[in-house]
Amino acid sequence: FPVFGEAFDEVCAYFDPAVVSALDDAEALERTDHVQPMLFAFEVGLCRLLGSWGVRPDVVLGHSLGELVAAHVAGVWSLADACAVVVARGRLMGALPSGGVMVSVRASEAEVLPHLVDGVWVAAVNGPRSVVLSGDEGAVLAVAQRWESTRLRVSHAFHSHHMDAVLDDFAEVLRGVEFHAPVIPVVSNVSGAVAGEEIATPEYWVRHVREAVRFA
Repeated sequence: FPVFGEAFDEVCAYFDPAVVSALDDAEALERTDHVQPMLFAFEVGLCRLLGSWGVRPDVVLGHSLGELVAAHVAGVWSLADACAVVVARGRLMGALPSGGVMVSVRASEAEVLPHLVDGVWVAAVNGPRSVVLSGDEGAVLAVAQRWESTRLRVSHAFHSHHMDAVLDDFAEVLRGVEFHAPVIPVVSNVSGAVAGEEIATPEYWVRHVREAVRFA
């Protein structure tokens, strides 16, 4: 679809060509600093395509990185500022030491919470019986074995204490972009409710990196 292609190219113009070239390299595309910008470009392209067909959202939401797309679509950031945030987010996360894991378990949050131990966090609540655990490998795997589970193919333990080292640097990036009040309501991953004024602050997006994705 030409509308999608034009939007995708427009977004990619804000990225390093080496990042865009990851589309032709399966191994490179698994790197956080490459995949996050490419997912952003893909999702913005889809939103533009839907818009060209007359789809007008009453509300927008996304999962983790997807909420950055939702925020841009809702007018929180210009495309240039949104791309700067996405690039920095992927770069900072990708530079963290490896070693953590994420595991999806078939259980409710209420079932999981009593079994959490040091080094294990709820990273996402995706459905009534779909929770993602994140953190230190041994501890996460030990907790996850209580339920049917699937280890996720990710480079880092996102939405856990493994992200703590990037929070100050990410906050500094966020203080350098311009925020606007959303013109379309955005459902917050952090609260699970429609976001208020906090979504147009650096502090919100720092919490967004660290806290659980309340997608359910």
